[in-house]
Amino acid sequence: MNSTPRYVAPGRSTTLLNRAVAGLARAGISVWGSRILAVRGRTSGQWRTVPVNLLVHDDARYLVAPRGHTHWVRNLRAAGGGELRLGRRVEEFSATELPDDEKVAVLRAYLRRWKIEVGVFFDGVDADASDAELRRIAPDHPAFRITSDVPR
Repeated sequence: MNSTPRYVAPGRSTTLLNRAVAGLARAGISVWGSRILAVRGRTSGQWRTVPVNLLVHDDARYLVAPRGHTHWVRNLRAAGGGELRLGRRVEEFSATELPDDEKVAVLRAYLRRWKIEVGVFFDGVDADASDAELRRIAPDHPAFRITSDVPR
């Protein structure tokens, strides 16, 4: 078993898609729940931004990292929160990382909503997978429950 946290670096097509989605979000247009995540860098303290898919599931909101333990994940762990931006709207939030056992329903909902966009990062596991299969991949896909601080 590999103990190195899973991370899938963005390829050219992912980079181009992220730029397009980020541009739309900056203009105030959300594509299927997309937002710009802004979080302080864990070393630099500078704001770092990346487009993310905001999942609403069972009256709670989540951020899921399909590509694994990315820079935004590590920054969010260190900062404990950040901002979700859509156009001029900025929402400050706090983040709580989910333990692996609590991710199954969230991963299933995430895959059901964005399978076409992110399915490639889940190595053939989809929303119809068993709970055991989703639990098996849970360590590879960090997920955070987010709660709004003070909208501005």
